[in-house]
Amino acid sequence: MSTDNVVFYTLNQKFLDSDDDVPEQSQQVMYYSLAIGHHVGVIDCLKTLMHVPTEDYRDWVAQLPEGGEARRKMEGLLRFGEITIDSSHVQLLAQAWSAIGERLTKIQSEWTQTLMKALHAIDKEPAIYLIVRRRDA
Repeated sequence: MSTDNVVFYTLNQKFLDSDDDVPEQSQQVMYYSLAIGHHVGVIDCLKTLMHVPTEDYRDWVAQLPEGGEARRKMEGLLRFGEITIDSSHVQLLAQAWSAIGERLTKIQSEWTQTLMKALHAIDKEPAIYLIVRRRDA
């Protein structure tokens, strides 16, 4: 039995090491850079969204249609140890998880609801993203 977990992190906030050196006329460029994810002197603060035991994650993701892009995306965590979910994945994942809601267990439904809330937040603010990582317990 595996003792590791999958941890979902969400962007909590971004801040600059120091914005004292940014000239007034460059402030808009700085804020634009923050919004599109350029990380020159920018620190992303992530907070834990949820923990899922790895074997349970595997079973949960196996509920998605085999060969589908959403399943491939979510299984990337099992292959690479980390995935990023950003605004380019929102529609794909939201549609896939919504379509299979009736066959999920109670706990899988709870995970799906948490993920769907995060996807909704990303849809409203594209600068938000999720990092999903495997962690040893």
